[in-house]
Amino acid sequence: MTDIDSMWCPPQTDLALSSNDVHVWRASLDQSAFHVQHLQQILSEDEQIRAARFHFERDRKRFIIGRGLLRTILSCYLEINPVEVQFCYGSRGKPALAGTHAESNLRFNLSHSQDICLYAVTRDRQIGVDVEYIRSVAEVETIAKRFFSARENAVLRALPAPQKQQAFLNAWTRKEAYLKAIGEGLARPLDQIEVTLAPGEPAMLLSIEGDRIESDRWSLQELKPELDYVAALAVEGTGTCTRCWQWDASNG
Repeated sequence: MTDIDSMWCPPQTDLALSSNDVHVWRASLDQSAFHVQHLQQILSEDEQIRAARFHFERDRKRFIIGRGLLRTILSCYLEINPVEVQFCYGSRGKPALAGTHAESNLRFNLSHSQDICLYAVTRDRQIGVDVEYIRSVAEVETIAKRFFSARENAVLRALPAPQKQQAFLNAWTRKEAYLKAIGEGLARPLDQIEVTLAPGEPAMLLSIEGDRIESDRWSLQELKPELDYVAALAVEGTGTCTRCWQWDASNG
């Protein structure tokens, strides 16, 4: 077991969430055919239709697994059958609980890249999570000049060449996690959200549209789901306690 794997523990039997608790689940999108079939059976009719629209079988399976696991994980907190979980969607597509379970104030977000999916769950707080597979991004500084702030670009240019790729993805996931938390996705210009990005530097929101007070309302955290991945968690408020769980087929 790697040091990273030791951070992701088997879940507790009692998954009760206090107002300060944040749970992040790590799951693999590489599941057996049997489990894919099981997860497909718990999807809603509209999710089944969405799954059928994927041209490639690999993409269809990953959608089924991602949504099926989301239903399974949320059902553990709501203490209901996964098929009973109901969703509604914000103007930018962010999912939320609908129906009678909306009153639970359970908030969640999910992100996937390559073979990893992350699910973040809390109560009474806006939350966003983003994960990216570490890959070679061509023209990192050129892209950053277009999407990052002047201060972020200065930090990126000053880093040694081997650190630039990770620094770029650090910034990207941290900005994306915040934008997903507020339900805007990439609708807001990325250079309006300033973050730390240097490898080894604590994840922080430095300012939002130049407003440091607004950024102080948020907690930003770096996550390490696997050696070849970069991830970030954005949670409204401070003083939260984050626990990381590993999902596997025996969980549901």
